[in-house]
Amino acid sequence: MASNGKVAIITGAGTGIGKATALAFLEDGYRVAFAGRRQYVLENAVKEAGDKACFAIAVPTDISDPIAVKNLFSKTRDTFGRIDVVFNNAGFGASGATEDLTFEQWKSVVDVNLTGTFLCIQEAFRAMKSQNPMGGRIINNGSVAAQI
Repeated sequence: MASNGKVAIITGAGTGIGKATALAFLEDGYRVAFAGRRQYVLENAVKEAGDKACFAIAVPTDISDPIAVKNLFSKTRDTFGRIDVVFNNAGFGASGATEDLTFEQWKSVVDVNLTGTFLCIQEAFRAMKSQNPMGGRIINNGSVAAQI
């Protein structure tokens, strides 16, 4: 059960679509960095990979924090040598009516869903331009709520 040498970073990898995607990448032979806010949730998700868990790392990351995002990319490169795919999946919505949202709730949504995605794209470009061979793929996942 060898790795194919390719490396993916998946944000929001502790649960839901992110976890399913991270596990699917592992099944396909990728080495995977599981990124998310909660260490124990990430570690449990990695354990679900069974014997492929040795090709995964759990990296607690608040993607709205530029330093945390830099750490995610640095730790992934240090561990696996490169980055071929970044799947920006982390995100959340504020519950309730728009007129009832506080500024802090709105800012939290924007900080994760927009700024966090931007920070991950920025670090992905830096990593993918500097590696040999150069390049990679960036996938930005959005909510179906964006269509409503």
